[in-house]
Parts: sequence; structure tokens; C-alpha cells
Amino acid sequence: MADDFKTDLVITPEVSVPHWELSETFVRAAGPGGQHVNTTSSAVQLRWTPSASSIPAPIKKRFERLYGRRLTKDGELVLEASAHRSQMRNREDARARLKEMIVKAATPPKRRIETRPTAGSVRRRLKAKKTRSEVKALRGKITPDD
Repeated sequence: MADDFKTDLVITPEVSVPHWELSETFVRAAGPGGQHVNTTSSAVQLRWTPSASSIPAPIKKRFERLYGRRLTKDGELVLEASAHRSQMRNREDARARLKEMIVKAATPPKRRIETRPTAGSVRRRLKAKKTRSEVKALRGKITPDD
């Protein structure tokens, strides 16, 4: 079962992250859990450096734009998984989260198609502006008409 994590992380049929690019460290999980959490290192820290990765450049660029704030000063992404009591399930969880992030970066954003406002919406907008202008004009000081 431990050999499952010596396999590459397959993102799409064309894109995968080799297992040697991923680094896992096991730490003690924080929070409640009693004796179990105090004695076992079941939480996992998954580290990956996108800039040094073998994934295609456009995906790297989108990944860094999407998740740049989550990268360390060295450009490394650190994902910590400690939701489960089992080290194995935390490893699976961390890898699944990384895969989800890369899949999101791998899908190119939709191109925006420019549209023009309809004639009716332009008319309504101009009418609303004129009405508002009249309301504001009526707020002025009243001058006596002689």
C-alpha cells in the first residue's frame, strides 16, 4: 500500500506530476484527539514546487496566478492534511487536494465575448439618469421670481 505513493500523480491523460517532485513529511496533528493525536504523526505535509515541475508552462503560469499567495518565499506549495486519524488517508487527502488545484489550473479560462447593450437597456439607463438629475436639481435653493 505504501507503494501507491511512489506512483506519479496523474492529472489528465497528458499531464502528470512525477512522484519524485512531491515531498511528504509526517507531523503530529494539532487539535483534539486525546492520546492518539499526542502519540502519532498522522498529519502529512505535502510539498511541491510548481516552478521546478515538469508540468507544461501554461499550466504553471495559471497555477501561480491562482495560488501564488499560498506559495512560500521559495516558491513551494505546502499542503497540510490532518482531517483523518490514519496517515494513509491523510496522504490520499493531500494528494487529492493537490490534484484538484492543478486540474483547476489546467482548464483554460473561457474567453469573454464582447456584447453590446440592447437599445431598450440604453433607453432605460438614460431615462433613469435624467430622472435622477431632475430630482437633484430640485434640491437647490429656491429663488424668488420677481
